[in-house]
Amino acid sequence: MNPVLKLLLEGGRLTTAQMAQVASITVAEVEQHLEQLKKDKIFLGWRPVLDLSRDAAAGAAVRAVIEVKLTPERGGGFNNLAQRLAKFDEVESCYLMSGGFDLLVFVNAPTLQKAASFVSEKLSTLGGVLSTSTHFLLRSYKEGGFLLAGSEGSSDRLNVSP
Repeated sequence: MNPVLKLLLEGGRLTTAQMAQVASITVAEVEQHLEQLKKDKIFLGWRPVLDLSRDAAAGAAVRAVIEVKLTPERGGGFNNLAQRLAKFDEVESCYLMSGGFDLLVFVNAPTLQKAASFVSEKLSTLGGVLSTSTHFLLRSYKEGGFLLAGSEGSSDRLNVSP
């Protein structure tokens, strides 16, 4: 396996210099591997991890998680509809799931109303969508492997009443 890809999978928070040191290759070789992974469309880009609960980022976006039930299409199953849905600007991520629903969709919108209108006007009106269940994210405690401020808390146990 490509040593840089292996490092990205195992510890994606390493700098190129750290990757070079761990993989026992030069920084230039790491950069060559990264370029090849980009060319092969395996490595699609870096992503910042943001703590949106901070005052500076407050109001930056509303995030919603939407469970979607679909009617599979003949010859395409869930793929065609999932690909159409994934093209909407509001959609951050879209996953095919096992269990009680078919797709799990993460949506970003500037306001609660914009997120709600996305669901009611764009998502639920697509042919093949049977139902949706929308959950709004209220607070994040861990994002992309990082504990967010205020989530460290004390290690004290919660008080339990008899």
